[in-house]
Amino acid sequence: MNSLRASNGRLLPTCGAPGSPASSFASCICFPGTGVGGGGASCRGCADAVLRRSEGGAGPLWASGKMAEYVQVMRRALQQLGGHGGIRGAVFQLLRVNELKTGALVGVDKYGNKYYEDKRYFFGRHRWVIYTNEMNDKNTFWEMDGSMVPPEWHRWLHCMTEDPPTTHPPVPRKFIWENHKMNLSGTPRQYVPFSTTRKKIQEWVPPSTPSK
Repeated sequence: MNSLRASNGRLLPTCGAPGSPASSFASCICFPGTGVGGGGASCRGCADAVLRRSEGGAGPLWASGKMAEYVQVMRRALQQLGGHGGIRGAVFQLLRVNELKTGALVGVDKYGNKYYEDKRYFFGRHRWVIYTNEMNDKNTFWEMDGSMVPPEWHRWLHCMTEDPPTTHPPVPRKFIWENHKMNLSGTPRQYVPFSTTRKKIQEWVPPSTPSK
């Protein structure tokens, strides 16, 4: 085991031969060159770089440390803000769906729903939809529902297929509605089934006699 002195006087352990894995700095010494422990300029510069990295200094290797991670986070944050129209749009998006995502626009259905994909997210979260603001004459900006997704996009969104309907349109079927309708439960237009059971209580209807 040899040692190499850095410019600040600190000794760093080195291997005794090129390519030896005995030292953690084996691959950092400059071979071929002046040799290990020779005190050459090339080896001394390599030792200084190793020392800066081991001590967490911001030397020439700063791009491979935590600073690069911070830069990547800031770049991703700016992309999120820009992808949603700035701070105001990002705030509305957070209030609406509780998350911010940017990805490649795969397609838009005839109702205005936009479908995105980003394979950097883990499976099951890499595809999502931004719902339209109005559907079936109903304002859906704050009242979204999963039934707003038509069948042809439902299968792609839930990873039943890798082919979106923009490139592989579905085969038309008689039982599929041409105009998809969202779930209207809880609205004045909800479906109320007809009851065949006789009522036990009849509502009182006031007589409509003309006033004298």
